[in-house]
Amino acid sequence: MIDKRISKLREELEKEGIDAYYITGTDPHQSEYVSPRWRTREFITGFSGSAGTVIITTNAAILWVDSRYFIQAAHQIKGTEVKMLKLDTDDLQPIDWMQKNLKKGAKVGVDSTSISIKDFLELEEKLEEKGLKFVGTEDLLDKNWENRPSIPFSKVVRMRDDYAGFTASAKINFVRLKMRDLSVDWTFISSLDDIAWLTNLRGADVRFNPVFVSYAFISFDRAILFVNKERFSEDILANTQKDFEIYDYSEVYDVIEKLVKKGKGYYSPEKVNYSFSKLLLKKKNTKGRDITTDLKARKNPVEMDGMRRAHFQDGVAFINFMAKLDPLGLYSEIEISKLFAAEREKTEGYLGPSFAPISGFREHGAMCHYSATEESNKAVDRQGLLVLDTGSEFEYGMTDLTRTLLFGMDATEEEKKDYTLVLKGHLALAAMIFPKGTRGVQLDGFARQFLWREGLNFFHGTGHGVGCRLSVHEGPARISTAMIDVPLETGMVLSDEPGLYKEGRHGIRIENLIAVQKEKESEFGEFYSFETLSMVPYEKKLIATEYLTDTEINMINSYHKWIRDNLIDYVREESKDYLEKATSPIER
Repeated sequence: MIDKRISKLREELEKEGIDAYYITGTDPHQSEYVSPRWRTREFITGFSGSAGTVIITTNAAILWVDSRYFIQAAHQIKGTEVKMLKLDTDDLQPIDWMQKNLKKGAKVGVDSTSISIKDFLELEEKLEEKGLKFVGTEDLLDKNWENRPSIPFSKVVRMRDDYAGFTASAKINFVRLKMRDLSVDWTFISSLDDIAWLTNLRGADVRFNPVFVSYAFISFDRAILFVNKERFSEDILANTQKDFEIYDYSEVYDVIEKLVKKGKGYYSPEKVNYSFSKLLLKKKNTKGRDITTDLKARKNPVEMDGMRRAHFQDGVAFINFMAKLDPLGLYSEIEISKLFAAEREKTEGYLGPSFAPISGFREHGAMCHYSATEESNKAVDRQGLLVLDTGSEFEYGMTDLTRTLLFGMDATEEEKKDYTLVLKGHLALAAMIFPKGTRGVQLDGFARQFLWREGLNFFHGTGHGVGCRLSVHEGPARISTAMIDVPLETGMVLSDEPGLYKEGRHGIRIENLIAVQKEKESEFGEFYSFETLSMVPYEKKLIATEYLTDTEINMINSYHKWIRDNLIDYVREESKDYLEKATSPIER
């Protein structure tokens, strides 16, 4: 099936005079997670992960993936002509591969709507250095994609203003104030989670991401939303039209073409796709990160209260779930994630999971983004480690939580040491105090230091931003080895999730969500720290105290006491014994 699709695409390339086709796997809004309509990477290779680059030529089909997906991708492309190469390794990277394997004068095509203006221009410049031409095309996969899913069309719902903290009208004014600071007359927004935040509207166009396919345009006298009106109930439409003019999604090019002729504009070349380049690439316009992205990242006090409430509810659900779980019982990976989800479903304001659950036992836990299927669903049979990475979306907030659980009576010495090294890094990051202006890359090493000393490492980021009833992965800040020039600011919520993955044996990850808060001010300026939001005990049976300092033991005991004191009156009566044991003090 995959090879036949590749063959059909090659026929289209020959008709168009294109020597190679570059497939990003994203949608016209440059989303990380996309609806079935735009899962082009999966369609052409069979690989279902959330990131990766594909290049198809007359005699090659190459898929590049990062370390999260090395094992998964190799499994999913098996039996096809697709070859996997690894990003950020000694393997040839996509640009280098094209420069080496394509003849001078070759034409490389890309669907203009599937690549950002920034990425297109950067690739164009680098390919031109080797005499290669980079061109935007129509979606060439569409012509042979039988029964292709349509553009998503979920109903739009409102997020209550008392959960959002500000009305849509107030948020539009915040944007306009920033526009005045930037000396621009309008801004065009393509990012779906930015638009959801701006409008206080939510949809279900992308699984686990409460967004709706749309564009927005803000000037000092107009606020326009490009979305089909049929998505709205009468009440929500009337309410939305108090703040926004509404045009159909399909009208965006014609309407924007007229609007951008006037005044100086502002847009994000990382989020707007290349098909808008002829309209926006003008010398008078200013480029930068979307204004809404920075506003959204710093949670307001109401949003922060909602995030705390969400984590409280998640903590109660986790304790009730674990109290029922028999560490010597027989389960499956999917069954365990469903048991936890069943407890979450009982909590007030719960809307659903914030991402597809990761429940990986033994060697499956070493695949850090493993997602169990009916075919791969492994029996959890009394002895080994299980990585359980799940999250909740509530009406008022969002969670993302990972715990590594022990099944069986005793862990091996290797498992205990590995877990404790990961835990030490997790605690070190949570305890950091740092000056205002600190970037995530400056903190990343604190979470890895204990692994590095043993010659160990993990290859994903240590922390990502998290939205408030939005996307579980949210920019612009991250804690990782990537040189991202975004300072951590108060109100940002990020994950703290170091891990360790030993292929074929076990995986370990420990994740809490942490919020940046002001710690103190001195003659040297403002200093920040982290507030821990997650309220879930660590796996005490995996903690090897001989590797911990007294300070670290006190941190764990204080954290567990905080959980116990806050949850004891809210968990079920039959769960209290588990809570008491799980949070009792550890000693040497």
